Amino acid sequence: MDAVDRQILAVLQAEGRLTLTELAHRVRLSVSPCHRRLRALERDGTIRGYRAVVDPAALGLTFEALVFVTMRQEDRETLLAFEAAVADIPNVLLAQRLFGDPDYLLRIVTADLAAYQQLEDDVLSALPGVQRLNSTLVMKRVVDERPLPAS
Repeated sequence: MDAVDRQILAVLQAEGRLTLTELAHRVRLSVSPCHRRLRALERDGTIRGYRAVVDPAALGLTFEALVFVTMRQEDRETLLAFEAAVADIPNVLLAQRLFGDPDYLLRIVTADLAAYQQLEDDVLSALPGVQRLNSTLVMKRVVDERPLPAS
């Protein structure tokens, strides 16, 4: 990956709906070489996809919690079952396995506190291997959906 590829990535992260012609102009390439580079970045998995960034409030998802999960059991089978179950919960926007305690961090959105409470009581607490859930409510997003540094 060279400086031009990094520039393509930086421009696309900021403005993913650019036409190929606009992208080529921004990175100072002609359309054909820009297209070849773009396809190569997609083929090798550097660009994993394209999506719209949607305001959660527009969907009525105004409540956000960070949930720290401590596991009772940490054998491979339990962890894989937990991770598969978490991946199937639409309200989980982010799930990360951590070193140390706690074992996982989940970012969850719901409509309100009551919806979150129901999700925690009925779904999260019943996940395989869960010993303890510790929730922290998000007051304000300070940095959100930031593009990755391209340099």
